[in-house]
Amino acid sequence: MNTNTWPVLRKYSATHLRRIALPVGGIGTGTVSLAGNGGLRDWEIMNRPAKGFVPSCHPRVGPFFALYARRAGAAAVTRALEGPVDEETYEGSVGARGLNHGLPRFRHASFAAAYPLGQVFLADPDVPLRVTIQAFNPLIPGDADASSLPVAVLRFQLRNPGRRKVSAAVCGSLPNFIGQDGGPIAAGLDRNVNAWRHAGGRCGIYMSSRGLEPDCEQNGTIALTVPAPAGGAQVTHRLAWRDRGWGSALLDFWDDFSADGRLDACPRAPDAQTAMGSLAVKLDVPPGATRQVTFLLTWHFPNRYVWQHKVKVYAPCRGVDRRVDWLGNHYTTVFKDAWDAARRIAPRLADLERQTVGFVTAFCRQDLPIEVKEAALFNLSTLRTQTCFRTPDGLLYGFEGCGDHGGSCLGSCTHVWNYEQTVPFLFGGLARGMREIEFGHATDKRGLMSFRVYLPLARAREFGKAAADGQMGAIMKMYRDWQLSGDDELLRRLWPKVRKAVEFCWIPGGWDADRDGVMEGCQHNTMDVEYFGPNPQMQGWYLGALRAAEAMARHVGDADFAAECNRLFAHGRAWMDQNLFNGEYYEHQVRPPADKNAVAACLSLGGGAKDVTKPDYQLGAGCLVDQLIGQLLAHVCGLGYLHAPAKVRRTLRSIYKYNRRPSMRAHFNCMRSYALGDEAALLMAAYPRRRPENPFPYFTEVMTGFEYAAAIGMLYEGQLREGLQCIRDVRARYTGRKRNPFDEAECGHHYARAMAAWAALLALSGLHYSAVEQTLTFGLWSGRRFWSTGYAWGECRQLPARNGRRIRLQVQGGALPLRILRLRQCGATCLPKARVLHAGQTLALVVRKK
Repeated sequence: MNTNTWPVLRKYSATHLRRIALPVGGIGTGTVSLAGNGGLRDWEIMNRPAKGFVPSCHPRVGPFFALYARRAGAAAVTRALEGPVDEETYEGSVGARGLNHGLPRFRHASFAAAYPLGQVFLADPDVPLRVTIQAFNPLIPGDADASSLPVAVLRFQLRNPGRRKVSAAVCGSLPNFIGQDGGPIAAGLDRNVNAWRHAGGRCGIYMSSRGLEPDCEQNGTIALTVPAPAGGAQVTHRLAWRDRGWGSALLDFWDDFSADGRLDACPRAPDAQTAMGSLAVKLDVPPGATRQVTFLLTWHFPNRYVWQHKVKVYAPCRGVDRRVDWLGNHYTTVFKDAWDAARRIAPRLADLERQTVGFVTAFCRQDLPIEVKEAALFNLSTLRTQTCFRTPDGLLYGFEGCGDHGGSCLGSCTHVWNYEQTVPFLFGGLARGMREIEFGHATDKRGLMSFRVYLPLARAREFGKAAADGQMGAIMKMYRDWQLSGDDELLRRLWPKVRKAVEFCWIPGGWDADRDGVMEGCQHNTMDVEYFGPNPQMQGWYLGALRAAEAMARHVGDADFAAECNRLFAHGRAWMDQNLFNGEYYEHQVRPPADKNAVAACLSLGGGAKDVTKPDYQLGAGCLVDQLIGQLLAHVCGLGYLHAPAKVRRTLRSIYKYNRRPSMRAHFNCMRSYALGDEAALLMAAYPRRRPENPFPYFTEVMTGFEYAAAIGMLYEGQLREGLQCIRDVRARYTGRKRNPFDEAECGHHYARAMAAWAALLALSGLHYSAVEQTLTFGLWSGRRFWSTGYAWGECRQLPARNGRRIRLQVQGGALPLRILRLRQCGATCLPKARVLHAGQTLALVVRKK
């Protein structure tokens, strides 16, 4: 494919290249990131985060690609395939930022992205070729396995704008860094081995280790490969560089490659700790033509270990009991090593790219504001970072985010993962698996759901603490994922635990011990504290869970329980609207318990309540940024209003009025700073009336996942200007100059909560799908929208028609069971007979007004 076939959502240049690091890798495989100038950074392929890590085996030299180019009749030039060093941040050859600093580079670089597609455009008047670097990993909605491949596809497109032929070569150099992952270096690197392989239509360098313990988490294999030579191309290689001290190794390589674009063999020096392997492809580029060279970087690191407190975040190489602490990775059960991955992925690559580009093209050309598309698409990258992993059975787990060298906050934490709406609408099977974990493994016979899951799954309930928002949100997600999938067997199998999870609210000393539909008890929540007394955040989750449970109970024939949920919902809703709404927004009524014995032990983690009769860290009368989070998920699920619509709309206007800061310059913050200076943001809480002496700890902060939740709530209520401005505020902080556009941080990099941004697409398209009823619903709009259900995806075009709307529904992937197509505030069309629309099929019809 040429560059014109890749869609572009956002372009970056100059100082906005500085922080760009686009993760390239599959779901649960780890990634390496494409930097804004074309380099590779953040090598995170060995089962852990490694921010800033760039492997090196020679002084000041890390992985890089280089170009040799000689126009007929002119002298040859050699350049690193990267833009200029950022001179404003370069402080000498210190650490990763000092690697490769002495290599000649292209004068001009720019970056374009539409995740997972990243492109770097390089130009230099002294180089006879224009170069485009394309990097991606397959991403296909509904196909989790095709989106979980351990590969970085690196394509170098060489365009000759001149009138004479150019002899060119592209060379990739990579150290065998097996055993190095940015943390402590494992023993045995002196026995790392590079081998040349030429088989199965590919050739390249296969990297392994003979010195690491077999169970070491850093032990595995890496391969850098290209297609076997054809069409006049020549492939040469080195399995090692000479090591004569000082900078002679780099000098020798550069002289060799610069001479003719070919590599001469070099024996490995016996004292070289890790050998640098180099692979070069030489070819001719005719006048006015474009040629390309595609490298596959593949990896295979099978030794993932447990994440809970018994082993600190990640297991060390020694002293691990493999029988109970070893987990493994799903992708390493598919491929036997890195070479096998390259050999089997390569024949599929054209089709995988076609499907990926098809998805991204459909997504990017929908008629929605760019900030909405960017927030949804770029945060999808989190699913492919070390925030997430898949165990050999294919189940998906996630930290809350990534630290620099380890996962941040373990356990697929329910009160964080409640917010994300990306997985269910793109990979429904993975979302269903998370519900299996929550109800099938993490919920005990009392109905207590451990809001952090320990592993292996036999330990899932060991954490033994319940979070009010996490548990109620899981019930709503169960309803959502049942509706999207139509999987009645899943619902019926998990229903007993779902019911128990609701009934757990009513235990003595519990959240709603008096069973009146109002949460008054000790409520541990995503603010990492316990709230005491009724508050809008937890109460909204509770009302949403009751409504979802009622619908599921009716479906499985549990009429009495459905009636009880309905009773509690009706009373709880009326009570909240009457007692917590202060005319502008909903407040928290702080109600300390009489003593600690009034609180069920499984509900408290001691968050700010050493003396529960005088609790610290309460919300109180604050205007909380996500006080309507339950309502947001209810809209996503199609459950309707949990509160009086007029009060919902007034509350959202108050959040925009009181919580938004056009500038942070005058803002006092006693905790972490995620926005500074003249950046705009929504505060976690504002106190226009009265403030507790010591509110919950994060009240002065800003965090993007919460900002999205409020903004998308505004979009659902028709407050488009305000909602879009809040999303625009977030993305204006992630432009590459100060922060990486593909790394929205909270408690760690690539924070899962930010994947809430996907719901903005649902709000603006009015999308809701029920596979149970086989009904697809849209709002009223004109133009084109992308749609997805987790199992199918495509485009929908909508135009005015006489007495209705003309609809053209295209399925581009998966299969869509459909009986009714409905437009909100217009009407519905029942198809002549229920059908399943498959990829490539289009449905055209007119929906008449009521």
